[in-house]
Amino acid sequence: MSYNNPLEQANPLADKLAQKADHAIRSTQSAANGALDSLASSVAEVRQQVAPAINHATEQVNALAHRGMDSVRNTSKQLMDSAHRVSDTTVSYVKEEPVKSILIAAATGAALMALVSLMTRSSR
Repeated sequence: MSYNNPLEQANPLADKLAQKADHAIRSTQSAANGALDSLASSVAEVRQQVAPAINHATEQVNALAHRGMDSVRNTSKQLMDSAHRVSDTTVSYVKEEPVKSILIAAATGAALMALVSLMTRSSR
């Protein structure tokens, strides 16, 4: 086989180049697939390691939130009980000492009015 025609000589060379390019593409695809598989495996491992820690943190936050809500409920109940006791005590005192109660209320009202009057004068 002698190649006298330049076109005849170029065809085998082009075929070889095409084969080498095809081989390079396949090698690159194989390397990229291997890298992606390795990355996916690493992500899965990290996810498995992190998931228990996230679950534990979530449980702790939920427990803390429940304790906080219980504390608010208890404090609210104590405040309501205290307000009821003060109200009952006040009603009892007014029933026992009506004249004194009216005088105390009047004096308190007068003191508050004097305080408001003083504050409005000083702001002018």
